[in-house]
Amino acid sequence: MDNSVYLDEARDPLIIAEGWMKDGKDVAIATVVETWGSAPRPVGSHLVIDAEGNFHGSVSGGCVEGAVVTEAIDVIDSGKAKMLEFGVADETAWQVGLSCGGRIKVYVERLG
Repeated sequence: MDNSVYLDEARDPLIIAEGWMKDGKDVAIATVVETWGSAPRPVGSHLVIDAEGNFHGSVSGGCVEGAVVTEAIDVIDSGKAKMLEFGVADETAWQVGLSCGGRIKVYVERLG
């Protein structure tokens, strides 16, 4: 398994997003913009989502991806970006929270 921090074209979410847009898909991108404590993914991590709910990449290693995908579909439909926050202090933490005990902020925006 390749443990390189550098992503090739097949794994880079930004390149995946570009390809989906060229294919005519509506696409949103979620970016980790702030972390606190033990966060599973660093600032700058990306998750790309299309209008059908397909996604590639990661903002939390799987802890909150489902919630981010749902919000991203709303962002694609409305065109209005959202700032999402997940963590143990959040009352929804036990529903879609971070099992590692950290906190993350994720900015979700429509591309194109």
